[in-house]
Amino acid sequence: MTEKRIEFEDIEPVSLFGTNDIYINMIENRFKAGIIVRGSSLILKGDENEIEKIEKILNEMNYMLKRNKTLTESDVKTVIDLIDNKPKGSESHSARFMNQIIFQGVKDAIRVRNAKQHDYFKLVQQNDLVFAIGPAGTGKTFLAVAMALASLRNNEVTRIILSRPAVEAGESLGFLPGDLQEKIDPYLRPLMDALHFMISVEKVKSLIEKNVIEITPLAYMRGRTLSNSFIILDEAQNATATQMKMFLTRLGPNSKAIVTGDITQIDLPHHAISGLKEAQRLLKDIDDIGFIYFDNRDVVRHKLVAEIIKAYENDIAKRETTENNREK
Repeated sequence: MTEKRIEFEDIEPVSLFGTNDIYINMIENRFKAGIIVRGSSLILKGDENEIEKIEKILNEMNYMLKRNKTLTESDVKTVIDLIDNKPKGSESHSARFMNQIIFQGVKDAIRVRNAKQHDYFKLVQQNDLVFAIGPAGTGKTFLAVAMALASLRNNEVTRIILSRPAVEAGESLGFLPGDLQEKIDPYLRPLMDALHFMISVEKVKSLIEKNVIEITPLAYMRGRTLSNSFIILDEAQNATATQMKMFLTRLGPNSKAIVTGDITQIDLPHHAISGLKEAQRLLKDIDDIGFIYFDNRDVVRHKLVAEIIKAYENDIAKRETTENNREK
């Protein structure tokens, strides 16, 4: 049994420990060690290895609070997960990377939220083409838009092109009301929502009018060469193999592209080959092309999203096992 006292100076205890010590309770729920609150100090009692982890968690929380002026339950959970699951000797892979600001938006700074997002950010910095594959809620598209805006602000590119295949959950453009623009808008709305979170509505409108930001269906990109651009293809699992090849061959000098998608949510007609799955198979060994895979553990939306994804993944695994057993 080890006992250690930790003093925190120049902090408001409720900001670091949480209302009614909720952040401390979150830490205690993960470990067997006990934590006793005494004003702005803590007394840790328990296994030496656990005490060491808890002290690191508290130090990271204190660092984030001083840096960001705020601390949330989501921040604390992420720090706990990172440090508790971190392999021994990986001290350099600190939770402090969460303070890496990708883009300073009008509503808030867009930051890395977990280890996988950090790897994603680094991969995009190192490669001109990155495939980000995984379920909804992991930040694939949101961070891609933030990275594109950062590149534009830093004069690394002169325009941003955001694209999606116009294939969604059983609907087709012809059955939607309105003119062509009105038909297209629902498909591109998630990209617009991300932009509006990061820059003002007026700024978005101005950049679109100047053709600095272009939001277009994938089919409209045929025959173009995209130079000095940051290009994002979202929902790429719904691009056909032909469309994916067309998109990837649009890249011109000084351009960077991110392709995002979820291969478990393909809405293409039956027997149509997903361009994302084919690209995953054909391009995985090519230098300067990065692949990163997210799963339900990387979800940063409401915690229920992760549970829903996990439930569906478990059901798919059970059905596949049943089918394999039948074939045998």
